[in-house]
Amino acid sequence: MGGPGPVCHHRRMGVLDAVAARVAGGATVEFRPGGSSMVPLIRSRQSVVVAPVDPSKLEVGDIVLARVSGTVYLHLVSAVDPARRRVRISNNRGRVNGWTGHDRVFGICLTVDGSPRAGAAHKTAGAGPG
Repeated sequence: MGGPGPVCHHRRMGVLDAVAARVAGGATVEFRPGGSSMVPLIRSRQSVVVAPVDPSKLEVGDIVLARVSGTVYLHLVSAVDPARRRVRISNNRGRVNGWTGHDRVFGICLTVDGSPRAGAAHKTAGAGPG
C-alpha cells in the first residue's frame, strides 16, 4: 500500500470508522472532522452532516464518506466508473486515495456548517428520482 508521507487526519481510527458504521446503518450523522485535506470546502472542525447515499447517483465533486484500502475518508469523488460500480476518492489538494466499490461508499455530505451542498440531497439512499 502507500508508503510514508503525510498522514491525513482521517487515519485516526475511531471517529470516522464509528461515523461510517452509523451511516451504513441508515443514520444521518452530524460531526466535526479535523484536518486540512479538504480546505476550503471543509475546514477543520466545521460541522458536517452526512446521510446514507445511493452510490449509483454519485458525480465528480460530491463529498462522500467512503472506505478506501481500509481507511475511512470524508473526501471528494474525483471519477466515476458506473460499469464497474466504483468511484475514485481524492482529497481537495490533488491527492488520490484510490478507487473503491459502491458497497464501501457509506454517505454523502449534505451540509457544511449549515450550508447545503448543491445536488447532494437527491442522492441520499431512499431519495426519489433525481
